[in-house]
Amino acid sequence: MSDATTHLLLPYILAAQAQKHVTHNEALRILDGLVQLSVLDRDLTAPPAGPTDGDRYIVGSGATGDWAGWDLNVALWTDGAWLRLPPRAGWRAWVEDEGLLLVYDGAGWIGTTPDVLQNMALLGLGTTADTSNPFSAKLNAALWTAKTVAEGGTGDLFYTMNKEAAGDDLGLSLQTGFVTKALVGLFGSDRFRLAVSADGSTFFDGLSVDNATGIVDQPRLPRFKAYTNYDNYVGVGTWTKIGLNNTDTNDQGAFDAANNHFVAPVDGTYLFGATLLYKINASATARMRGRLVLNATTEIRGSLGEISATHVSLATAIWLQTMVPLTAGDTVELQGYFRVADGYFAADHTSFWGCKIG
Repeated sequence: MSDATTHLLLPYILAAQAQKHVTHNEALRILDGLVQLSVLDRDLTAPPAGPTDGDRYIVGSGATGDWAGWDLNVALWTDGAWLRLPPRAGWRAWVEDEGLLLVYDGAGWIGTTPDVLQNMALLGLGTTADTSNPFSAKLNAALWTAKTVAEGGTGDLFYTMNKEAAGDDLGLSLQTGFVTKALVGLFGSDRFRLAVSADGSTFFDGLSVDNATGIVDQPRLPRFKAYTNYDNYVGVGTWTKIGLNNTDTNDQGAFDAANNHFVAPVDGTYLFGATLLYKINASATARMRGRLVLNATTEIRGSLGEISATHVSLATAIWLQTMVPLTAGDTVELQGYFRVADGYFAADHTSFWGCKIG
């Protein structure tokens, strides 16, 4: 019969043994050293100076002095001496200076986090995962970096997201206070979309890319084309706003037909153009001019045009085009002018158009 237990090598009290308390206390000492094992360090190769009773260490490889030959063993300071506790497979130890839990696998101490994690149902990092969000992380920064060629990688990094069918949704939801403010991805189709929202309920597409052609569309880009459906009479020597009472297109209602001007919905750079077709009243000696005016008072630089030669009714025309930075709420209108003789700006062929370009 063995005189010690199989796993922890605790000494047995033998029949007719004298001073049984010595053997009993030795077993208790070993149990006290091993149960709920927590070591101060695992890198020392020589005993530290001034140990305190009960201090425990995992001895580093290449040990010397009183620890010579104790590599990877547990060293326990008790009753003024070092006690060697050889580990067995399955022992677990908490390393206090590293905040690390180790397990002995029969050959060495290894981390308790396995190299491979497969088919986990829930994973929470700094927070609790649930069935709606089986992977959840609460942190202030995250990093994905490519495995370099020197490390055996390719130096590339791909993050792949895949949906089952074209009609499904795939993308990123960007939120403030858990209210969605932007969506980026493939929603309801394979067309790439960037959509924004003020309330998390109503969304506006700011950008859309056709995956079949690569053509980019800005569905909410302010743009319009307005025209007049009646002949606008203008007298001699007075700049007069052209009555543009119809629109071919008017995204976001940016052109105010009731007031015959464009209203900038947001700050930005805008491109404008206009056509003015002359129609005779009494004399073809009229001299036609046109311009674009900011906020009803300021001529927009580069927008003034004039034809001074003799006009041909319903044939003589001016084309205007210019670019201008606007602040939200600014207005732009088309004005006409006649010198020498009065006239009309012809219906259906006098128009004004514009769009935001930056």
